[in-house]
Amino acid sequence: MERQELEKLTRDYQMLQEQMQGLAMQKEQFMAQKDEQKEALAELEKATGKVYYAVGGAIVETPKEDAIKKLKEKHESVEMRLSIVNKQYDEVSKKEKTLRETITNALKDVKQ
Repeated sequence: MERQELEKLTRDYQMLQEQMQGLAMQKEQFMAQKDEQKEALAELEKATGKVYYAVGGAIVETPKEDAIKKLKEKHESVEMRLSIVNKQYDEVSKKEKTLRETITNALKDVKQ
């Protein structure tokens, strides 16, 4: 394998690693949101009396059932987004592994 090809593979590998890092950060954020929403939902279901919901920069009073419904919808959205990011991460991880093996084999050939 020529040096230029190897350099290109190395750049591609670095880009895949950066992509994996970004996806890992997104996964962490979505997981944190999911956990936070789960906890909020549990507290909301225990709540008695008035219930308030944040809408943009305002907090408004809302029926408990509406707040629960909105929170469940947000939770489902985050779960779906997390699922998508997990799939993307798995795909990029497979590409990274394949490219790493290709680079490793190419370097072995160069040394010989």
